[in-house]
Amino acid sequence: MKAFSTLFSVEFRLSLRDMNMPIFAVIMPVVVMLVIGMLFGGQPAYEGASYTFVAQSVGAVSAIAICAGGAMGLPLVVSNYRYRKILKRYFVTPVSARLILAVQVAIYSVYALVSTVLVFGVAALFFGYAFTGSWPAFVGSYLLVLAAMLALGMMVGGLAPNEKIAGVLASVLYFPMLLLSGTTLPYEVMPDTLQRVADVLPLTQGVKLLKATSLGLPVDQAVVPVAVMAVWAVVCTVIAVRFFKWE
Repeated sequence: MKAFSTLFSVEFRLSLRDMNMPIFAVIMPVVVMLVIGMLFGGQPAYEGASYTFVAQSVGAVSAIAICAGGAMGLPLVVSNYRYRKILKRYFVTPVSARLILAVQVAIYSVYALVSTVLVFGVAALFFGYAFTGSWPAFVGSYLLVLAAMLALGMMVGGLAPNEKIAGVLASVLYFPMLLLSGTTLPYEVMPDTLQRVADVLPLTQGVKLLKATSLGLPVDQAVVPVAVMAVWAVVCTVIAVRFFKWE
């Protein structure tokens, strides 16, 4: 436990110095929430909706940090550490190489949780947002989406031979999910064709799940997203564990 906390402290400070994750995983979701609130305020999310644009967006915007850490940050760090033989060096130290991977997962989880608290706080403080869903359901859904996206990132980072290829793969995952999953542009206002494309992306189902549990929508609207995210989490974890390259 002491080794974990020490390594976490060191790695977290390095991450803060880099500033990519503080900007994209913490600041950007808060800015998106502010922009949505200022532009749309208490307007209905879409024609006929019983909830506001802001209420709909809180769950979706909170997923931005999950996407940034899982799809972009984690693959780059893991592939970079392998390329620089940092993972290999850990094999000859008392610290397990797996420990540094656990630390990285913990760091991106912290970023995601801090971002979510800030997004909820901004929505409540400036735009009168009140949570109407089920907290246990939302927390469970959030952890499932977080697990699935971190597993996806670990799979990409574990298989990519170097940071450059990991960056390309991460970009191919990150930007389409950021734009089409509902974290920025609401899924409900997309054309049908674009919705069908978006449904292929794992984070789209995650955002649907977070929206359903934060708004208190009927349980049947969460069944498919739960199943899809669980499958993604299991499959990516199995692949990452089975084929992870340490050097």
